[in-house]
Amino acid sequence: MNIDINCDLGEGSTAEDCARDALLMPYISRCNIACGGHAGNPQTMAISLENALEHRLSIGAHPGYPDRENFGRRSLDISAEELATSVSTQIEALTVLARQQGVTLDHVKLHGALYNDAEADPKLASLLTDLIHRKFPDLGILGLANGAMETAAKELAHPFIREGFMDRRYLNKQRLSPRSMPGAVIADFDLCIQQTLGLIRGHGFPSIDDTELSFTADSICLHGDNPNAVQIAEKLVGALQREGIHVGT
Repeated sequence: MNIDINCDLGEGSTAEDCARDALLMPYISRCNIACGGHAGNPQTMAISLENALEHRLSIGAHPGYPDRENFGRRSLDISAEELATSVSTQIEALTVLARQQGVTLDHVKLHGALYNDAEADPKLASLLTDLIHRKFPDLGILGLANGAMETAAKELAHPFIREGFMDRRYLNKQRLSPRSMPGAVIADFDLCIQQTLGLIRGHGFPSIDDTELSFTADSICLHGDNPNAVQIAEKLVGALQREGIHVGT
C-alpha cells in the first residue's frame, strides 16, 4: 500500500535554505514550491525545482496572498481581480522556470491564510478553482479533503488531490480546527501516527472533542517549517513502513 506525503518547500530566501529543504525530500513524494507571493524568489524556485527533480517528486506551485511581511498567514483585503492576478502570476512564474529545466508541474496547493479563506468561503473557492481550471487545466488541485475547494473542483470535473493532516485535529464537520483552539495541534507523535493511519485506511480517529471521524485522504501533509521536520519525517516513514505502507504517489 502506498501513501503520498506532501511538503511545502522553497519558503526560504537562500540556497542554504533550499539545501535544508532537500534533507526532507527522501521522505516525501510530493512538494509544493513557494512561488513569490508569501515567500520564494527566482533562485529558491530554480534550486527547489532542481532538487525535487533529482528526488523524483511530484512538483506543484504553492501560491499565497502576496504578503511576504506576514508570510501569507493573514487574510488580505484585496479585490477578487487583484487576487486572481497575483495567484496566476505566481503559478506562471514557477511554470516558466520549470519549463526551462524540463520539469512538468503536477498541481497547485494554496498557502496559509489563502488556503483557509478558500475553505471558509465557497465563493472564493469557486473563483480560485475556476482560475486554475481555465489557465492551468493540466494542474490538479491539492486541498482539504471534504472541503470547499474539493466541492468546487468536482463541479468543474477538475482533478483534485484530497489532503489530510497528521498533526492537526479536526472539527466534527471534518474541517481543520483553528490553531487558536486548545489542542488543535497534535504534539504527541504516537497520536500523529494514529491519525495518519486513520486517514490512510479510513479507520476511525478522534475529532478535537473526541467524536469519531472516518474518511480518507490521498495525500498527507508534512509541515516542513517545524525545526524537527527531518526527524519527524524519518520517524513517520519508519512507522508507516512497519505498517506495510510505503511513500509514493
